[in-house]
Amino acid sequence: MRLSPLLAGLACLLLTTSGIAAPAPDSPRLTPVVRAVNAAAPAVVNITSTHIIEGQRRSPLEQFFGFGEDPFDLSLPPRREKRVSLGSGVIVDGARGLVLTNAHVIAGGDDVMVRLQDGREFPAAVKGADPDFDIAVLEMRGARNLPAVRMADSSDILPGETAIAIGNPFGYNHTVTVGVISAMGRTIRSEDGVLTDLLQTDAAINPGNSGGPLLNLEGQLIGINTAVSAKGEGIGFAIPVNKARRVMDNLLHGGRVSPLWLGLSGEDLDQRIAMALGLKEARGLLVTAVFNGGPAQRAGMEPGDVILEINKAVVDDRRDYLNILRNQLPGEQLVLRIARGERELHLTMTPVPFDDETARRMMEARWGLSLQGARGGVAVVEARRDGPASFLRRGDVIVGVGGTRTATMEALVEAFRRERMANQVLLHVIRNGREYYARLIVR
Repeated sequence: MRLSPLLAGLACLLLTTSGIAAPAPDSPRLTPVVRAVNAAAPAVVNITSTHIIEGQRRSPLEQFFGFGEDPFDLSLPPRREKRVSLGSGVIVDGARGLVLTNAHVIAGGDDVMVRLQDGREFPAAVKGADPDFDIAVLEMRGARNLPAVRMADSSDILPGETAIAIGNPFGYNHTVTVGVISAMGRTIRSEDGVLTDLLQTDAAINPGNSGGPLLNLEGQLIGINTAVSAKGEGIGFAIPVNKARRVMDNLLHGGRVSPLWLGLSGEDLDQRIAMALGLKEARGLLVTAVFNGGPAQRAGMEPGDVILEINKAVVDDRRDYLNILRNQLPGEQLVLRIARGERELHLTMTPVPFDDETARRMMEARWGLSLQGARGGVAVVEARRDGPASFLRRGDVIVGVGGTRTATMEALVEAFRRERMANQVLLHVIRNGREYYARLIVR
């Protein structure tokens, strides 16, 4: 039997490639980068997060032919649309099937699937996620004794050392890019908040790389890739592995990272106050109160001080201050640059947990009311006549703060932590079965 030239060529190619031998152990092709990738790649995974949403309703004509929709016909079946987001992750505990990734990779997902390099797929449960740190921990169901990456100590990373990123940019599985560590301790801002203490690298990071590993030349995990700068090429960021590991431990053992505070209250600066304080710009957080026994008092903070930076991250206003503080971990020491009159000082302090009971007492004192849990929200027991919430009545139920649903006391306390320095807060209230919104003004 004679083969056509094309089939003959294919046969020769198959015979040739099937006999390719791996490079010898001492081959110069086996560079440190190649060895690092070979060691870590089996632990890098592709994550698919699927979310089903209810869209407009479809008519029978559209269902059959794809047209003829009447959006006002409520008898028609709703259109169900599937939204799929792709990202990367890395197995950090093969015995338990635990995967580290970014919180934004799985945000809003109803079904999460994890695909390994060898083609195996496993459904995954979200063991914990913290958007403030952009870290999530997944557990693959039915997956045990898997390859896992080794974790490095990111405290000894050197600027200029080789950095290797592996991920799934634009759906191209297990793409490897190489660069260097460009800098450490970077801060980036987005509409969702602030991320601090990041590693900066010029290893190419693209959509789909999020959640994947950043490795050193020993194939050890030094960071979780999280963002790329839209303003320029060659600027990507990763969460240092030491921070990611501590967030993961908090999520696995407590379900969340404990909120922190410095034991102070403050407000935004306006131009008039800035001029009175001798500042060139109306930027920073004006400290209005320092609480007894807190980190700020112990460090020597005083009312009237203006916080300008936290660990070299610029504080423009109270939102910046709160966002930066939310991205810190218990036990981490902070250096604050402050303005006190015409002098600039540096104060060192360590934030402490801002527990629910402390936050609740502070909320009731600042807003001038007492509360108790109720069905679907939090009920007002009493509102001071001379307080900010004097418009509330006994029995009113607070179901939202600043656009955020607060169905429990815990949710209301969390909303207060976020809005505690705001001079105005929008409350969503139910009174005698009727809903209304009211603006609480704290002077």
